[in-house]
Amino acid sequence: MNFRATEIPGVAIVELDKLLDERGFFARSFCTSEFADHGVPIEAVQCNVSVNTLRGTLRGMHYQAAPKPDPKLVRCIRGTMYDVAVDLRPDSPMYCRWVGVELDAATHRALLIPAGCAHGFLTLTDDVEVLYLMGAAYDPELARGVRWDDPAFAIAWPCPPTAISERDRGYPDFAPQAAR
Repeated sequence: MNFRATEIPGVAIVELDKLLDERGFFARSFCTSEFADHGVPIEAVQCNVSVNTLRGTLRGMHYQAAPKPDPKLVRCIRGTMYDVAVDLRPDSPMYCRWVGVELDAATHRALLIPAGCAHGFLTLTDDVEVLYLMGAAYDPELARGVRWDDPAFAIAWPCPPTAISERDRGYPDFAPQAAR
């Protein structure tokens, strides 16, 4: 695997190192020790799938609070989506900053999101399927979110959402801690 760092520490675009032949290709898409070597130790304890029928579907921005924050590896396995991570770690030099990347089934790229970052995505095509490897099991008592259009982050989505849940639309304004 090839890890391309982003401006947010720990957030990386993960590209497959493909072994090509006449049949197609083979590639390793996850390896605990390789992720640890790149500064984001993640042991997959849960795997989730999200199926989205319509272009413009927005899911997010979600995270899980301490003591069980949830690092994740997100891969689009059908269609195309715009994937976003927001750094919510108060001690991070990139606190309240975001990074977005287009993921699609054709490139097989994934986004690695460390614990302490919120995650969300916007579908750019119909019929988008997303696969998540999670580093912590879902705990509804620790589930949190920030609003997708919160001015504290000013995320530049590539198009306006057309489908969003009431829960995701209703998160309150984020109150960032004082700059460090």
